[in-house]
Amino acid sequence: MSRRSIPLLRQLWTLPSFNLTPTRSVTYMPRPGDGAPRAVTLIPGDGIGPLVTGAVEQVMEAMHAPLYFERYEVHGDMERVPEKVIQSIKKNKVCLKGGLATPMGGGVSSLNVQLRRELDLYASLVNCFNLPGLPTRHQDVDIVVIRENTEGEYSGLEHEVVPGVVESLKLITKFCSERIAKYAFEYAYLNNRKKVTAVHKANIMKLADGLFLESCREVSTKYPGIKYNEIIVDNCCMQLVSKPEQFDVMVTPNLYGNLVANTAAGIAGGTGVMPGGNVGADHAVFEQGASAGNVGNENLVEQKKANPVALLLSSAMMLRHLQFPSFADRLETAVERVISDGKYRTKDLGGTSTTQEVVDAVIAALD
Repeated sequence: MSRRSIPLLRQLWTLPSFNLTPTRSVTYMPRPGDGAPRAVTLIPGDGIGPLVTGAVEQVMEAMHAPLYFERYEVHGDMERVPEKVIQSIKKNKVCLKGGLATPMGGGVSSLNVQLRRELDLYASLVNCFNLPGLPTRHQDVDIVVIRENTEGEYSGLEHEVVPGVVESLKLITKFCSERIAKYAFEYAYLNNRKKVTAVHKANIMKLADGLFLESCREVSTKYPGIKYNEIIVDNCCMQLVSKPEQFDVMVTPNLYGNLVANTAAGIAGGTGVMPGGNVGADHAVFEQGASAGNVGNENLVEQKKANPVALLLSSAMMLRHLQFPSFADRLETAVERVISDGKYRTKDLGGTSTTQEVVDAVIAALD
């Protein structure tokens, strides 16, 4: 180094230090045109559905989210989902919906199942996790239940053989089993999850659940960095209520996934706070994650005290699906602040707040 450069270096050394840490980090680089407002099909549904979907509309408007809703009235007592609704979802690719009440026993078939089949929404995803500040029996719960959505016991293949004898067929195919297994492992890989657990009853249903397990095992060999294990569904339920923190991503056939997701939701805080969605290759429908058993709760509707948190968090999943991650982060942070603060909670979370009071608190927390 030349002698002339030494005094210059000393002068620079004595100058105030510069902050070389960037003041703003780049979290997402959108493609040109990604900021254009997106159309989303909205189905308010039955019971508390209009209350909680209305809550989402208010919050989206308050945060100036780049989307707008195309509203359609669909109710569980209809024979079919109207064709114009199906066409709207196919055009927009994305739908947000409240619960649709399904008649028990005889009558019309489930419109929820119809939607999944019509749009080939083969994967149901429910994320069950502890919310900060919400007391639960177990801590460190963060389970993702991925359920095959189009076959199994929900195939609807039932008939009366002779009076008093009904046969119901459980349909399991190699194609659908491999498809849901690939989705589960791909989800785990992309979200830095460490383990995938296949839930089954292959000790009894050796052919049907055996085919499901065989498919999961084949797919698992293509993801050596992700641990794979299997568990019988009855043992799974016992393990969930005793040691839920052992589970990470769970992949299941149709009926088992419904049971496991609702059990996991109850452990982590209740169905009122668990987000979820149904996705396929081309379309996605976002709704309350676990069973909307309170869809027809008339007291909640009359008192306007339905919990909007689950659908708000589901709409955050929708925003991320639409490539608006900063809006999703902002919404999730606001909801977590309100839950953690504890001042505004609905009855199912130990509070007395109305739906509107929770919505107002979330909007206030956005800033």
